[in-house]
Amino acid sequence: MRFRIARTFGALALVLGAVAVPATPAAAHDTADAIGVYPPIQDSSTWNRFGGSGPANHHIVFGNWGYTNDWAVDIYRNPGATVVSPFGTKTAAGHPVAVTVVTVRPGCATGNLADGGYRIGLEARDTTTGGVVGRADVMHVNNKPGGVVVGASVGPWTKLGETGRFRYSSCYQVNGDSGAHIHLEVINQHRYSCYVNRAADTALTDLTVVGRIGVHYSGQRAAC
Repeated sequence: MRFRIARTFGALALVLGAVAVPATPAAAHDTADAIGVYPPIQDSSTWNRFGGSGPANHHIVFGNWGYTNDWAVDIYRNPGATVVSPFGTKTAAGHPVAVTVVTVRPGCATGNLADGGYRIGLEARDTTTGGVVGRADVMHVNNKPGGVVVGASVGPWTKLGETGRFRYSSCYQVNGDSGAHIHLEVINQHRYSCYVNRAADTALTDLTVVGRIGVHYSGQRAAC
């Protein structure tokens, strides 16, 4: 049995050490509140499977606090996989992280769940300082449980729903089960979060760090 407690900044440090994160404060600073961002899919998944949906240029659909989100990526898994929160359980300083549902609605502009499932918005808070660190929007969620509602607290393994395949539309242009994915968007409360740059079709586990919130980059689509 695995525990989501491994989704801490310690795991983040191991991964980021392999991807050459800038060591100088020119790119980022004040990372004491940093929280790791992980794939919102339990067990295995695939980063940017077809090479056209990586965060360097992927469309950003949603926003929070009056701003468009910082970056977006598609993470792939065939229909039926469990969707979970992408946030780690502790900050860089070791503070526990609480996650609350802030958005539950159809993800596509049509308002029809058959066109693309749910958008579930989550907010991560440092419970020691009380400060909100960032949010994530998890899109194309199928089979949402009834208890996943605005205001609900979710743990690291709380099931938010499942990956699904929806009908082909302008919102969901997928032709087969291998294209089923979760569209993930991330935003900082202050300044900008970052993503870990990876090659298309990279295999992920649910303990693979894919980004950070609480860091202070100077613009959208910033690589860690």
